Amino acid sequence: MHDDNQPSEQAPSQRRDQLLDASYRWVLRHGLADMSLRPLAEAVESSPRVLLFLFGSKDGLIRALLGRARRDELILLNELRTASDAADLADAVVRVWQWLAAPEHRGLLRLWCEGYARSLIDPDGPWAGFASQTVTDWLDLLAHFQPAESRSSEGALARRTHVLAVLRGAMLDLLATDDITRTSAAISDLERTLRASG
Repeated sequence: MHDDNQPSEQAPSQRRDQLLDASYRWVLRHGLADMSLRPLAEAVESSPRVLLFLFGSKDGLIRALLGRARRDELILLNELRTASDAADLADAVVRVWQWLAAPEHRGLLRLWCEGYARSLIDPDGPWAGFASQTVTDWLDLLAHFQPAESRSSEGALARRTHVLAVLRGAMLDLLATDDITRTSAAISDLERTLRASG
């Protein structure tokens, strides 16, 4: 097994990427709350000293983990943006909810929620800006599914803000209750409203 007490044996950037991926898998299961470097380092077969060497500080590691979560988010958003079968806002709602409701994404969604909440409570911490950037990312995606000639209007912004609020609320409710039937019914109601309003 590689001796992490000798970080120079591998290029720091390569070892950093390996440990970031392993740490990311760990926080998807355990979250960031009260994350301690010692049990994390043990779980990823490293040491606190090496993690600090590669990430600069615990806050640096947290920033890197949230950046990794955002990378996954942006991959999803790009996939949704380029999906040929999502033609309008109602289609986008259906596709986004299918992804949000998938059981295999629960860990990532909990991590998003934790980063979002912490960035509101401690705006100067390592999660600074995470919530506002997430909102911007999702509003930009939803704008893509609105008519180009009107998406910059106040009405179009209000509509996609409404859609985002319902999706985010249903996601939080699903994470809290695991009630897929009720939350999916709310999303179906939103979809019907969007289609009826054109």
